[in-house]
Amino acid sequence: MAKSEVVAGLDLGSGRVACVIGEPDPEGNGVRILGGASVPCRGVKGGVVINIQDAQRSIRQAVEAAEKQAGDVMVHGVYLGVRGAHLESFNNRGAYNIARTDKEITAEDVSAVVENAKAIPISNDREILHVIPQGFGLDRQRGVPDPVGMEGSLLEVEVHIVTASSNHLNNLNRAVAEAGFEVLEAVYSPLALGDFLVTPEERDLGSMLVDMGGQSTSIVVYSEGSVRFTKEIDLGTDSITRDLAVGLQTHMPTAERLKVEHGVAHPGLMNGSADEPVTFKGLDGRSERQARVAVLTDIILPRVEEILTIVGETVQGSNYGDVVLPCGAVLTGGGAMMKGFPEAAKQVLNMSSRLGLAHSGIITAPDNLLEPTFSTALALVSYPQSSLYRSTGVIGQQMNTVALSALSWDTTVEAQP
Repeated sequence: MAKSEVVAGLDLGSGRVACVIGEPDPEGNGVRILGGASVPCRGVKGGVVINIQDAQRSIRQAVEAAEKQAGDVMVHGVYLGVRGAHLESFNNRGAYNIARTDKEITAEDVSAVVENAKAIPISNDREILHVIPQGFGLDRQRGVPDPVGMEGSLLEVEVHIVTASSNHLNNLNRAVAEAGFEVLEAVYSPLALGDFLVTPEERDLGSMLVDMGGQSTSIVVYSEGSVRFTKEIDLGTDSITRDLAVGLQTHMPTAERLKVEHGVAHPGLMNGSADEPVTFKGLDGRSERQARVAVLTDIILPRVEEILTIVGETVQGSNYGDVVLPCGAVLTGGGAMMKGFPEAAKQVLNMSSRLGLAHSGIITAPDNLLEPTFSTALALVSYPQSSLYRSTGVIGQQMNTVALSALSWDTTVEAQP
């Protein structure tokens, strides 16, 4: 199979690393998934590399296993998902005067106004990952979706900008390189997931993606067809596992198993199982202990409520706290798969909530790869064909604060006639 046909997505989680390999569907139905694999991830915590050697070994194992599952295809480059507290985002705007006599807006003019919007002073230890146009304006008229071909004198754009720590990105790139692969592009994972799981109608009417990771929780707010707000919360569902380990006096792996097999995020869904006993090993690894399902639920519920409350307060405290989200919350990530999580989110966030499922026309994949473990990797494989990829263009380059200090946050320059 030709190198250019194969697309690989690599998701580095704190608990597992997943790789999925695909190719463009010959019938035009998105991406056809060839294979995938997930292995325990070591050397990464909260989206940050803490041990390059451990991380690169995990990456190599996952990609090689995915290559074997895909029929021994060779992967050379990957779309790498990044997330974690080192990601920051904000909105900005730019303007561009059209001084030509014909006044017709070209694709080059659109590129120029977006470049102006990203010309902002940021510290030289940060890097721009994405610049996402939210909407254009022409001669002070807002709400122009695509100005190319129209006439005007002043072209404006509003954008959403995502930045990352250069050092953390470099460490991720190094771990992938030492594993023997090239990073084709680093992609903010929740944005790729949004195109994959949130329908165009939901993005247009107003919705929120909540990605429940182990070490962090990611939020993306959509309205009028575009990203309006993103935020990383430094708290994930691993905190539930720790609570269970402490409360039940058992090891973390055992607590994780109990969470997955018996955890309930909403008391109304225990369905008479509250008094059922659960048996597990104690801290010494030999003695057996028992607890009722109700005891597990009593430990789990406060942390679920805390995480979801922080999500709601974060959105309410943003500039988009008053934006109506009639389509509610789309939940994804391993933590969201706990029984009753959508019901808990509906109650705490006071909006409709559903689990994220890939909408039609994006991928064709075996059932075993449609599990939550592979959601982000699947989204990354689909990224080159997504609206996010088309809207962001190339990765922004690192900007020097000194060189840009003279630029305003709303920059206007003139096009040459």
